[in-house]
Amino acid sequence: MSQTVPREVDLFVIGAGSGGVRAARIAAGYGAKVAVAEEYRVGGTCVIRGCVPKKLLVYASRFAHEFEDAAGFGWTVPQPTFDWATLIANKDKEIDRLERAYVTNLEKAGVVIARTRAVLADPHTVRLASGETVRAARVLIATGGAPAVARFPGHEYVISSNEAFHLPALPPRVLIHGGGYIALEFAGIFSGLGSAVTVVCRNVEILRGFDEDVRKHLRAEMERRGITIVSDETIPAVVEKEAGGYLVHLASGKLIEADCVMFATGRHPNVTGVGLQAAGVKLAETGGIAVDGYSRTSVPHIYAVGDVTNRINLTPVAIREGHAFADTVFGKKPTAVDHANVPSAVFSEPEVGVVGLTETQARERHARIDIYKATFRPMKATLSGRDTRMLMKLVVDGASDCVLGCHIVGEGAAEMVQMAAIAVKMKATKADFDATMALHPTAAEELVTMRTPTARYGLAAAE
Repeated sequence: MSQTVPREVDLFVIGAGSGGVRAARIAAGYGAKVAVAEEYRVGGTCVIRGCVPKKLLVYASRFAHEFEDAAGFGWTVPQPTFDWATLIANKDKEIDRLERAYVTNLEKAGVVIARTRAVLADPHTVRLASGETVRAARVLIATGGAPAVARFPGHEYVISSNEAFHLPALPPRVLIHGGGYIALEFAGIFSGLGSAVTVVCRNVEILRGFDEDVRKHLRAEMERRGITIVSDETIPAVVEKEAGGYLVHLASGKLIEADCVMFATGRHPNVTGVGLQAAGVKLAETGGIAVDGYSRTSVPHIYAVGDVTNRINLTPVAIREGHAFADTVFGKKPTAVDHANVPSAVFSEPEVGVVGLTETQARERHARIDIYKATFRPMKATLSGRDTRMLMKLVVDGASDCVLGCHIVGEGAAEMVQMAAIAVKMKATKADFDATMALHPTAAEELVTMRTPTARYGLAAAE
């Protein structure tokens, strides 16, 4: 239920996602009179239909491999069966619990929640869908992002990641258009749960923007797991409905039959219909709201955080930006967010964890680069018999010995990179890594035992 919204507040937050909720709570903790409006569900994309439910589905999808691998360790496992409805029902229960927790924390902080759409009527006035208006000394826009939706004949048959969480049944054949992390994560989910999956990627290789070795290694691993990847291809024309499924026309003329067609070709900042023009808020060339280092927009008392700014579109970044905004504006502690060396993960199968520069970026920015790279069969696979290999890669500045980037593909990659990110953020050197005692037997020990560069570029190559 919506609470009665005051006619005047110190801060009005539009959007109760990760960034908006954190900003509202911290600002209220400083004594500000705060209201937040959310037209869908409190918690935003990450909690409701993003990284949290996605990770739960990822966990579910990995059990198929665990059952298979168990045989090599002496276990006899009866033929397992999977029930999609049970998974989705349990996932929904957990999301409901998390939403209630978010609401409780806001209410405990004294934040008023308006469960309705809110838009800017002018620089200081917020209009609710009910017609009520609120005068706000400061406004924070935290409306996040939304899936990019293509328009073509048959687009009404296509789903996005939003709908993927609520399918009535597991589709036998899934076609996913996209080569980014959302596409690849859902490819692993559907494949692990038993669907035949085809990924259609517009680029020559998957995961544009990631390290080239990561891209190639992950693709090979996904294909070993039975996922078909069609690269340098698009779906520009038609998706036809036919008996029992859909017929998808690719740009090359190739036809693919599927029971579910999912587009994951990117997300865009949720700036439409927010009232930015009425308030005088300008957009950046990226399509997001233009902000300075303190998340202030072109209007001095209006701020924006999270995906709507299209800086680094990750939940922890939005949370940090929201907290920094509240500290700066209401805590009188000016805090700028450092967007350098932000770790990120792709919860594909196998998963990817990265932090810092790719090899390509490092070679563009530094005169001397050393590359340390290892691929190896993980210990677990020696008895399970699974055909899989891990990738570990360090990108090092040849002049300063500073570790510029860490890239991992394999089980536990995200967990390892979170810890490696501390070292990269502290500007640890390769010598610091080498001086760290290995923890054996682990995959992570490879990060501190790679002694000889596998490649050297720049002046270092001639030495």
